[in-house]
Amino acid sequence: MATVDWTADANEALTLSLVRAEEDKQVPGSEETSEEFHPTFTYPIYGEEEKIYGYQDLVIDLRFASGSLAQYLSVRYAQKLDASTTVDNVEGILKEFIPPDYDTDETAFLTRVEEDAVLFQPIGSVVHTYTRPVPNTSGSTREVVEYEVCHATWNDPGFREYHRRMQLFILLYIEAGSYINEDDDAWHFFVSYEKRKRQNGTKTYHFIGYSSVYKFYCFPEKHRLRLSQFVIIPPYQHRGHGSELYKTIYNYVLLNPLISELTVEDPAEAFEDLRDRNDLRMLLANENFMKEGFGNEAVSHGGGKVRKRKTRVRANPVGAPSGTVKRTGKMGPPIDKAWSEMFRTQLKVAGRQWQRLMEMLILRHFNPTDIQAARAYRLQVKERLYRFNFEILAQLEKEERLEKLEETFQSLRADYLRILEMIK
Repeated sequence: MATVDWTADANEALTLSLVRAEEDKQVPGSEETSEEFHPTFTYPIYGEEEKIYGYQDLVIDLRFASGSLAQYLSVRYAQKLDASTTVDNVEGILKEFIPPDYDTDETAFLTRVEEDAVLFQPIGSVVHTYTRPVPNTSGSTREVVEYEVCHATWNDPGFREYHRRMQLFILLYIEAGSYINEDDDAWHFFVSYEKRKRQNGTKTYHFIGYSSVYKFYCFPEKHRLRLSQFVIIPPYQHRGHGSELYKTIYNYVLLNPLISELTVEDPAEAFEDLRDRNDLRMLLANENFMKEGFGNEAVSHGGGKVRKRKTRVRANPVGAPSGTVKRTGKMGPPIDKAWSEMFRTQLKVAGRQWQRLMEMLILRHFNPTDIQAARAYRLQVKERLYRFNFEILAQLEKEERLEKLEETFQSLRADYLRILEMIK
């Protein structure tokens, strides 16, 4: 006789969904955002092993009203062990992480969804709008859908309560994510919504994701903004909403004279890619920066896109050493550090991120047949890597240190090429 397994995978058992009012389910594209999805992490709630003991066919059904994020929780299972001392209290554990006003009656919750769909309005001020086309039910034509990003703080009426509903996504989708201190007034939030219009003209809003940022004092009279948490929920991922949210935050920083720069706290790999792509596109579209950096020939009339150089080796200027090519811009390599710092300060990009961006742009632009430029680039990157990893590298013998630097350089160069490929 087979042994019964009473252990459930918490990530599979926890089923999430965004619920729309019946009328809102009829709009094109809504079926794509109403499907059930699962968390990436549950260890902050159910423990490091992400296991729940004592049930068979366990389903933790957690639903959110798509706009107001009002919650419904139901726990179902085929069988449960009698030994109450060893069985995990599924609802009792989860309720410690969500507001106490969640529904357990499905009919009451669905009534609340219908009411909230009409009454709910985004909290805070709209700081960015954009559109996306979605296919209609026939798939033959496309409808344009509007989206909004709102900026809010604890001072906005109702936002503290709304944040308590949406903060669960931080635990479920950000590794090492944690809840923030509500008593700290330095927090700012940017929340993304899908905006739909019913046939009668009523506008409804549907939650997409959000980012929390922290404001630090920066001597002598400015502030630095640090992006701390950033999440787009799965039904809206891979559609450009993350880029729109990031660009909104960056532009908020850029246009605010009292903020000196935007930094990021311990970015995950996926977010770092998103940040790199958007920062690079921002620089490529900056005509003055590109002209001064690479010379007039580097800027196309399309708004700052670097033209690819021909692979054919150019003739060297008279008297120039073999393997060199005349370069006219400030990017070198080596880069003009004073010029670079001037633009970095102006564009409010954090120091290490700016250096990485410069390294990517130089790699994208310089002629691979220019031996002198290739050497200058390699030395420039290795100098930064050495400073950044000084404590580790200083403990190694010289030969091993040089070998480790070269290995890191080659790995970094390969990663830069991967990112550059994304922005073509």
